[in-house]
Amino acid sequence: MSALPEKGDDAKRPLAAAPGAPRLRLRLGSQWVTALVLVCALVIWQLVALAGVFPAFALPSPVAVWNAFASIVRQGYGGQSLSWDIGISCFRILIGFVGAIVIGVPLGLLMSRNKLVFDIIDPLLQFVRPVPPLAYIPLLVVWFGIGELPKAILILVGTIPVIIIGTISGVKSTPALRISVARTLGASNAQIFRKVVLPSAMPEIFTAMRVGIGVAWTCLVAAELIAASSGLGWLVQFAGQALQVSIVIVGIVIIGLIGYAMELVIRKIESLVVPWRGHG
Repeated sequence: MSALPEKGDDAKRPLAAAPGAPRLRLRLGSQWVTALVLVCALVIWQLVALAGVFPAFALPSPVAVWNAFASIVRQGYGGQSLSWDIGISCFRILIGFVGAIVIGVPLGLLMSRNKLVFDIIDPLLQFVRPVPPLAYIPLLVVWFGIGELPKAILILVGTIPVIIIGTISGVKSTPALRISVARTLGASNAQIFRKVVLPSAMPEIFTAMRVGIGVAWTCLVAAELIAASSGLGWLVQFAGQALQVSIVIVGIVIIGLIGYAMELVIRKIESLVVPWRGHG
């Protein structure tokens, strides 16, 4: 017969880890790895700059870039404050990107449910999608001038194909078994669409949004490089013409950080709207 456990055994037994503990440790570990990679990149960058592999004006050191950032935070650049350039670029992004979502998601849902609508819009979509954003800028400037409207339209035109295609893909990836079960339970077509198809498509729609925010920034910078007098793209272009590479790098880093922050916001909204989808 096995010996009965002693009274103090439960007290000596280690406590079980909380269900979320492994995931938390993994997340903290990945954050440390990311931080280590960034530190190593900065160290290598500083060493290459000190070694003089490239001229100082072509590859400024991280310290020089930081000093340039501090300078434009205090004094601005080209007659514009840094906060204004950041704010106007974010405003343009939000207008164009939100417009692409508001138009693209319903249009993608309609195209996935109605073959006639799909046959009408899909050729136009496939024609617009491969054309680089820079190709549209001369037309938009001629038609709408150099105000805010052409920039918003450029972002919308560049982003909306990604949103539409992601929405259609999400609807078509809905498992047929779910629809069959819903029909068996007596659900109407409207209920199936609202309760089965749309929730199944949401992960793909959010993935399209995450891809689309990067496309939106590409379109914005392209527009600001040519037809703008403010914004982060204009800052990069204006500093590049003056060979002030430190400020160019500052602009690039700010664009990257803001784009990454917007992507994280989309991830957070996705985790709230689509809680059943796993997130790393």
